[in-house]
Amino acid sequence: MTSQTQGIQQLLAAEKKAAEKVAEARKRKARRLKQAKEEATEEIEKYRQERERQFKDFEAKHMGSREDVAAKIRADTQVKLSQMEKAIANRKDPVIKEILQYIYQIEPEKHRNYQRK
Repeated sequence: MTSQTQGIQQLLAAEKKAAEKVAEARKRKARRLKQAKEEATEEIEKYRQERERQFKDFEAKHMGSREDVAAKIRADTQVKLSQMEKAIANRKDPVIKEILQYIYQIEPEKHRNYQRK
């Protein structure tokens, strides 16, 4: 009987040892997964920063800086405004004269629906 209990004790000890090994393996696996996730997150962040830097370089190369773009827009606006002012100055007097001619040349006439009572 003692050999049976001793055999059972050995089996229980072996089972306990196997359970501990399985638990330790699960812990290692969880640590590896966590570490892999952290490494992947770091790699993604590095890649994002690199792509952002490349985009800024591309933008600066093809568009110039934001100040340059703003200055160019201001200059274009000033040119267009000065062109519009010149056009107004050149056409102002003829337009006013034409409008005044229409005002002075009014010929009163009765409305076609007017009936004298």
